[in-house]
Amino acid sequence: MILLLIVVAVAGCLVGYFIRKNIAEGKINAAEELAKKIVEEAEKEVETTKKELLIDAKEEVHKLRSEFERESRERRSELQKFEKRLMQKEESLDKKSDNLEKKDDKLARKLQDLEEKEVEIENLRELEKEKLEELSGLTGEEAKTLLLRDVEKEIRVETAMMIKEMESKAKEEAEKRAKEIVSYTIQKCAADHVAETTVSVVQLPNDEMKGRIIGREGRNIRALETLTGIDLIIDDTPEAVILSGFDPIRRETARIALEKLIVDGRIHPARIEEMVDKAKKEIETMIKDEGEQATFDAGVHNVHPELIKLLGRLKYRTSYGQSVLKHSLEVSHLTGIMAEELGADVKVARRAGLFHDIGKAVDHEIEGTHIEIGMELLRKYKESKDVIHAMSTHHGDYEPQSIEAVLVTAADAISAARPGARRETLESYIKRLEKLEDLANNYDGVEKSFAIQAGREIRILVKPESYSDTEIVMLARDLTKRIESELEYPGQIKINVIRETRAIEYAK
Repeated sequence: MILLLIVVAVAGCLVGYFIRKNIAEGKINAAEELAKKIVEEAEKEVETTKKELLIDAKEEVHKLRSEFERESRERRSELQKFEKRLMQKEESLDKKSDNLEKKDDKLARKLQDLEEKEVEIENLRELEKEKLEELSGLTGEEAKTLLLRDVEKEIRVETAMMIKEMESKAKEEAEKRAKEIVSYTIQKCAADHVAETTVSVVQLPNDEMKGRIIGREGRNIRALETLTGIDLIIDDTPEAVILSGFDPIRRETARIALEKLIVDGRIHPARIEEMVDKAKKEIETMIKDEGEQATFDAGVHNVHPELIKLLGRLKYRTSYGQSVLKHSLEVSHLTGIMAEELGADVKVARRAGLFHDIGKAVDHEIEGTHIEIGMELLRKYKESKDVIHAMSTHHGDYEPQSIEAVLVTAADAISAARPGARRETLESYIKRLEKLEDLANNYDGVEKSFAIQAGREIRILVKPESYSDTEIVMLARDLTKRIESELEYPGQIKINVIRETRAIEYAK
């Protein structure tokens, strides 16, 4: 039974296989036929498309060829026109070239004629020169020298007149403006001047104190003189002792120490030494206070402490009897006001004015002028270059390169030259006047000269036959330069040259 079932199953499988095989072969054959049809249709479509593309390409080629031929015709036409214009220009250039050649020929002939005429003119000039030399009795060089001399004289006259005119205009404008600024400045600044001397007087309660100051065998006075470096003059002056010395700080130290000793009553060498030390410390404090007050009054800030001390020392320094500290303060104020009026740097101006004489605080201790010493001190304590330059020019040692430098010089002259500001010895005053007159008298043609107005003006009488009206201008300028370079004087000096011709007759 089982075997039968197996046989039936195998037979079923074989029958199924053959049936599926026949069906599959039929489907494959049908698919192949369909594929062949599709390929044939595709080939037909390709052929159709190919023919259409060829037709379109031929039409596009035809169109491009037509456009190219049209553009070629247009360019040929333009080239023909351009060639025609070039031909016309070439003909025109040929004509111009011919004309230029003709003109060159004419110019060559004219140049030749000119050269011939120049030769003729030169010959005529030589003949004329010879005749002129024969008639005048002068050679060409002599005539040239004479002519140059006349021209030079005319130029000098014109130059003198121009200088005079320009100077008068400049003086009118500058003097007016300068007077306004200076008068306004001086109005705002009216510092006092104290003329100090080289001695100080200490009042005593009674004449018996003189003996105590002298001490046994003079030991007290010797100790005081040795410690202070000041001479004590004890004479018949009632109830007074005179302290004499050129160093004002030492003199002030001696005065304070002596006053303290008089109040204390105990006068002996040990006590004197103690009081002198106290006086020195007191003076140092006063110097610092004076320096700080000066910077405050001048409106100058951020000053090095050592410079403040040096400023304070200027209180005890005098120049021609004028307090240097008060003079420096006044110069600072004057310079600041003028700088403000002129639109310059007010801070630099005030600072330079205050420090312009700082070297005088130690000029008796260090070699050199107070300007050089002051410049070194300001460099040492880190002052600005502008301030150092501005203060360095106030005596003409250096050329001013800034407005502030000029203002410091002007303010220094105003402060020092103000009436009553400084004392000048009679001997030096007379010498200055004599030297001023000698400078004027050294010129040929000067008849007399007179220094007037305390040496602030010199009047010079010249011989009228020696100078013309225009030449006296040059004389005045030359004398001005010599006075500026050879003389030292406060303020300014007016040079007044006078030429006068008088005709005198007597009717009888």
